[in-house]
Amino acid sequence: MKVQVWGCRGSLPSPSPEKDIFGGNTSCVQVTHKDICIILDGGSGIQRLGEHLGNEIKEVHILLTHLHIDHTMGLGFFLPLYNPSIKVHIWGPATSDETLLKRLRRYFSPPLFPVRLNELPTHPIIHEIDESEFMIGDVKICSSYICHPGPTLGFRLTCGNSVFAYMPDHEIPLASPDFPNNPEWTSGYNLAKDADLLFHDAQYRPEDYKSRIGWGHSSIVDTIAFAKMCGVKKLSLFHHDPGHTDKQLVEMLDEFTNEKHFDFDIEMCAEENIYDLS
Repeated sequence: MKVQVWGCRGSLPSPSPEKDIFGGNTSCVQVTHKDICIILDGGSGIQRLGEHLGNEIKEVHILLTHLHIDHTMGLGFFLPLYNPSIKVHIWGPATSDETLLKRLRRYFSPPLFPVRLNELPTHPIIHEIDESEFMIGDVKICSSYICHPGPTLGFRLTCGNSVFAYMPDHEIPLASPDFPNNPEWTSGYNLAKDADLLFHDAQYRPEDYKSRIGWGHSSIVDTIAFAKMCGVKKLSLFHHDPGHTDKQLVEMLDEFTNEKHFDFDIEMCAEENIYDLS
């Protein structure tokens, strides 16, 4: 199972010459195994991904954590949706009163987007998921609701003995009555437990989080504590604040990890990173 990053920011940042290490595209991660192509979220990074897909890819599965615009803004520009020889599946959550199909149709309609879903050469196959478990080829996928405004899923992908957990938008302190002392009652714990690689929201410095409680994102300190609690092998800090320059991200990582001992690797996620979990 190979994981490749095409976007890892929270929203599109203003153009800046400093932002050339971690990239400026919003959430989009590709997972491949044999002839399987799974895409986690349809942020702006999915446009570049679609341009680089090889001709051998005949089926694509897009797994949406939720439908906030930074996670769906690239869908309409995803070239395989306009190629009738490629079968596209879209998986994601409904709401209590709207189906996933109805929610997607809202994006694929004027004035948000000029092309409607039923105007595509081949209508994508829509799958509603919640607390679900399913297989895509040899990859087992578990989805579960996590703490973020609106119906939001985290994902756990297992292939052989390798586990990849993906939670780009997750507010840990609001998701547990006694974090980090009660793992079983912490949102997302079962998804991330013993994962080889965890991508997790770490948008804020601790002092910034205090004025943004309830916004649905985590501080870097809480994310590191969550990774420790879950026993992961590698933590890749995700969903960077669009107001942070690359220099600030590097400084933030150094401040909270330098000269500290952890039982797992920690990094700032960056576009074009590739991880081989085989």
